[in-house]
Amino acid sequence: MAIPAASSLAVRSAIGAALAAVIAARAVRRRSLDASGGAAGFVVMAVHIACGYRYGAMLLAFFFTSSKVTKIGENRKRCVEEDFKEGGQRNWIQVLANSTIATILVVIYVLMTGGQDRCLDSNDSKVITGLIGGIIGHYCCCNGDTWSSEIGVLSDEQPRLITTLKPVRKGTNGGVTLQGLLAATAGGLTIGLTFVVVGLLTAQCPFDMALWQLLVLPISAGAGLLGSLIDSLLGATLQFSGYCSVRKKVVSKSGPTVTKISGMTLLDNDAVNAVSVLLTTVLTAYACICIF
Repeated sequence: MAIPAASSLAVRSAIGAALAAVIAARAVRRRSLDASGGAAGFVVMAVHIACGYRYGAMLLAFFFTSSKVTKIGENRKRCVEEDFKEGGQRNWIQVLANSTIATILVVIYVLMTGGQDRCLDSNDSKVITGLIGGIIGHYCCCNGDTWSSEIGVLSDEQPRLITTLKPVRKGTNGGVTLQGLLAATAGGLTIGLTFVVVGLLTAQCPFDMALWQLLVLPISAGAGLLGSLIDSLLGATLQFSGYCSVRKKVVSKSGPTVTKISGMTLLDNDAVNAVSVLLTTVLTAYACICIF
């Protein structure tokens, strides 16, 4: 059953601003975000909720679940990660790297639909279906990659470089484990499940079309895995990894005490994330247009 007129753009905007302020302040207090990340997060969150409850829900599912998995095994991660931050604190650059494309898409979506929550249906509109699919793919990639990195690094299995399958040290860009790949799939599935469940309350679809929306679940799981694989491939080839004999860690910059493991110094971690998100967004949008 759809939520009535209370879901208007004006009401959603007010709810979005209030909820975003509370969540951003809480995130800064708990050190999930720094001050700049909190400010950026407030704007992004408010815009998403104003544009549609489902899109706000997907953003929040990504934020809360990724924050939780970041805090798992912090003591072990401290010994491996080059730029380890207590609580996984993120700044405005990282917030925007994980949300800019989706924010643009939700704004275009609301301008085209007037804020009405629509179903994935290419017969109705291929453009709207592509926009919705792109937003889903965006957060599946972000969540899948985060879950993969944060849970995969805790695996007892030695990572293997995705391009050669040779064993590499933990923390190497492009290193993958089975545990990490499964985590990426679960991370993507979580976003798809959020989209489907909230959509039952907010979108008015014919019964057969509502059932068809369940295909979002395998698509989102695949998008989470795909995003993680793209990120790993870019990390293994275009992002430098080396072992520092002084810090006893894998680092992302060359130096006199650093032995190269893989990659080139063309992209940093934020750039790799942004490119993988863009590619996954486009591919998921196309898949949704073809399937729905």
